Amino acid sequence: MKVSEAVASRKTIRAFKPDPVPRETIESILALASRAPSGGNLQPWKVYVVTGEARAELIRRVAERRKTKALGEAPEYSIYPPALSEPYKTRRFKIGEAMYGMLGIPREDKMARLGFFSKNWEFFGAPVGLIITIDRQMQQGQWADVGMFLQTIMLLAREHGLHTCPQEAWAVWHRIIREFLSVPENEMVFCGMGIGYAEEDHPVNALVSERAPLADFVAFRDGI
Repeated sequence: MKVSEAVASRKTIRAFKPDPVPRETIESILALASRAPSGGNLQPWKVYVVTGEARAELIRRVAERRKTKALGEAPEYSIYPPALSEPYKTRRFKIGEAMYGMLGIPREDKMARLGFFSKNWEFFGAPVGLIITIDRQMQQGQWADVGMFLQTIMLLAREHGLHTCPQEAWAVWHRIIREFLSVPENEMVFCGMGIGYAEEDHPVNALVSERAPLADFVAFRDGI
């Protein structure tokens, strides 16, 4: 698969088949992804891979906690800016409406929307879950490094016929994650990621998000 094909076919999958992914495949993806750019070669990321009983237990613990904290606790960083301006606010609104529209869940059905959203904390059925952390001393430059590392994982997954779902939603369960996976205090839980084979017939997986045209975000300067 060409890099361009991996980029074009990568999308967030929210319904996975239960088919297992060999550990060797995940190890290969992560080892090669470690070649992602990293300023000063700091490599500020850590990855906790949960499969099998460990994955099931993490999901169970979160489900139990959701009985009293339906949407989790405050994450240790702002997932979105508190006062999101345009055009970003509209983009976020539109992708949410498109997703729930494909699922046939109207805006007024809050419980059904919450029910689907909560599947984040089941990795949307993916058999492999990743929890990604970053050392607390790191700054904006190193957060960019982690983003490039995550993108590299997602593109390499496509090479293996796999799909992914990056999930900052896991950041709201950082206390449970820290306790269950023995994450040291110097590491901040950044996000999770589901990896597996897409359930191609599920309506939510037909969603392809819009991207702004080149003229909206690129400015060419050919002279003084």
